[in-house]
Amino acid sequence: MTNDYVFETERLGFRRWKPSDRVAFALMNANPDVMEFFPKTLTREESDELVDRIEDHIERTGYGLWAVEVKGNRTFIGLIGLLKVDFDAGFQGAIEIGWRLGKEHWHHGYATEGATACLVYGAGVLKLNEIYSFTLLTNTPSEAVMKRIGMKKVKEFDHPRVEDESPLKRHVLYKWEGK
Repeated sequence: MTNDYVFETERLGFRRWKPSDRVAFALMNANPDVMEFFPKTLTREESDELVDRIEDHIERTGYGLWAVEVKGNRTFIGLIGLLKVDFDAGFQGAIEIGWRLGKEHWHHGYATEGATACLVYGAGVLKLNEIYSFTLLTNTPSEAVMKRIGMKKVKEFDHPRVEDESPLKRHVLYKWEGK
């Protein structure tokens, strides 16, 4: 079996997206628990469009939200990676780290392990001195990952792409700074 990983950890492989990932990713994005902190669940078409945008970002920049799989059985578990912030909230143009995993893959330490690997990749390969992450103010599981990987809280902000009256408007911003 050829290794198609961009990079890997002890348990996880980070790679480009395959057509076979789309069904599992669409099921993830249709799950209300997975999408609890997002405006809505996604249809299959919306999920496929997201993969297309992710792949386009990787093509343009050389990095992105990689498809992540468990190395032992090559099971696709979701996405973890780096992305350029393209909205104005005081840190536009910065690089953010993000993750979304299928519910059955929660509570195994994959988000922390994967996010840590992305920080290492961002600092070592991309030569980044700072990486941001943000989430809904009430998304304490993702905020806990940010803390575990050594990020520090910068501020709270209102997400400019969320409607003013939405309970999803207020976010928390974290930052990692390299040495």
